[in-house]
Amino acid sequence: MNLVQSCRRAAGFSLVELMVVLLITVILLTIAVPAYQSQVQESRRTDAKTAVLDLAAREEKYASLNNSYTGSPANLGYQSASSTTPFPQTVGSGYYQVYACPGTTISTACTAGVAVTATASTYVIAAIPLAGTSQANDSPCQYFAVDNTGAQFSTNSTTGIGTDTTSTCWH
Repeated sequence: MNLVQSCRRAAGFSLVELMVVLLITVILLTIAVPAYQSQVQESRRTDAKTAVLDLAAREEKYASLNNSYTGSPANLGYQSASSTTPFPQTVGSGYYQVYACPGTTISTACTAGVAVTATASTYVIAAIPLAGTSQANDSPCQYFAVDNTGAQFSTNSTTGIGTDTTSTCWH
């Protein structure tokens, strides 16, 4: 074998070497992609929690000025006063809808799983992922809620009735 033949073989990669690199890449991707998707879902939960806590603070401010809670998005500053769109309102990056349910107008969307007696001095604020979004696949954290006492609650079901996942989802 002469020097020219020796240099030509050393210049490229063998099929085995390429297959090993491809295998390592596939293994890394099968680990990295699900971990990334999980982190994205967890960061989007922050949108829901922030919106729920923000609405609760707005309810308290409204009640301190008007001696009652409200279910009007306009009264809470979530829409213009001329708009008549009721709750739910889409919040954050468009992955969640929030419900504000004061007093005796507390709806099933708000109270499922939350032990609240509907009186004029109570409310429940809930956030549920929008159907058809990737956040709807975030199975442990499908329902976030806070009530007038500040109690936080979450479940693995959009109805709010399911496994209590508060310690996982509100951390």
